[in-house]
Amino acid sequence: MCLAVPAQITERREYMATVTVSGVTRQVSLMLLPEAAVGDYVLIHAGFAIQAIDEAEARRTLELFKELEQYAVDS
Repeated sequence: MCLAVPAQITERREYMATVTVSGVTRQVSLMLLPEAAVGDYVLIHAGFAIQAIDEAEARRTLELFKELEQYAVDS
């Protein structure tokens, strides 16, 4: 099973981007999504942006992740 995480692009330099996920920044490749721009939300997996998504979907997914964290801690 693979898991892609939504993140917002905060900086872009050629085919690399800085993204923010829940306040944490990471470097990801834009080789698979060269049209992505600063401010866009993308799904990231294994260091690559793999799909653009809208802000509402990104926020909804991140909220679901927060709910899952609660259950993982309670187990």
